[in-house]
Amino acid sequence: DYILRIGSKWVSAPYNVDGWRLDVAADLGHSKEMNHQFWTDFRKSVKSANKNAIILAEHYGDPSDWLQGGQWDSIMNYDAFMEPVSWFLTGVDKHSDNVDMFLKGNGKSFAEAMKHNMAKMQTQSLLVSMNQLSNHDHSRFLTRTNGRCGRIVSDGMKGAEEGVNIALMKAAIIMQMTWPGAPTFYYGDEAGLCGWTDPDNRRPYPWGKENAELIDFCRYAIYFHSHNKALKTGAFKMLIAMNDVVSFGRFEEDSKIITLVSTAHSDMEVDIPVWQLDISDDDTMERLLYSYEDKYNVGKVDYNVEGGNLHVKITPESAMMFRVKKNRV
Repeated sequence: DYILRIGSKWVSAPYNVDGWRLDVAADLGHSKEMNHQFWTDFRKSVKSANKNAIILAEHYGDPSDWLQGGQWDSIMNYDAFMEPVSWFLTGVDKHSDNVDMFLKGNGKSFAEAMKHNMAKMQTQSLLVSMNQLSNHDHSRFLTRTNGRCGRIVSDGMKGAEEGVNIALMKAAIIMQMTWPGAPTFYYGDEAGLCGWTDPDNRRPYPWGKENAELIDFCRYAIYFHSHNKALKTGAFKMLIAMNDVVSFGRFEEDSKIITLVSTAHSDMEVDIPVWQLDISDDDTMERLLYSYEDKYNVGKVDYNVEGGNLHVKITPESAMMFRVKKNRV
């Protein structure tokens, strides 16, 4: 009862916190039955005090037993975001402990992993899942872009900063802002902070040494996420999943967004089958954001749809975000 009272207290006036993040929540208690009963009681206590308070659990593995509407609202999304994105863009796991170049740029493996793990969550839980690139338990995503294993004890702080790829970091941020879920920055990611896994991932914020260009890029990416309804509540459709390229769509009736990401080391031309989102040749696509090399571009560029496809020339290690510019006549 004491813990349940704590749960309701802090989401109530005058504190009014937004909710609870539960540490390794599936490990609580001496049995599965006890665990589920406790979180059922915890939810009742919290929601009776503040129906809008979120209950977010740290969880590895299948969360479906807890996401049936009576316990947790959602999870920290490792299996259906952080891990597959890391493998696809960097070939490195979220701890920088393993490298698998077979998975880097492997669009088919990426799509299959995402489909498998997303299916374990109800749509409502998926749309508010915590999508992070880095956090307090794992290496910094920017460090993972160096494509190698490392730890602070063996490789030192400088090792985490060497050979990083800002182009892949930006591509990851575009994916983070357009994938189903709630994009969540771990402090310093937006400023170019590096670090191996815990404890090196908890370095102080780099005051006065921030990557100002990356911060500006993040502001634009956040703006586009905030101002396009499809990126909050829209349905999801994988459009391309092949070697070095993935493309996916988020869509509602009056809002449609296309994301295109390349890990290739040379220019490519792709035809995105936007007809699958009910986008026709009468529609015009508008490029909102384009990241490439150590640069980005927010100058809006129009693209015609031909034969139900969006034909795009894409440069190495880059990403683009498009939306339907206007309704068909």
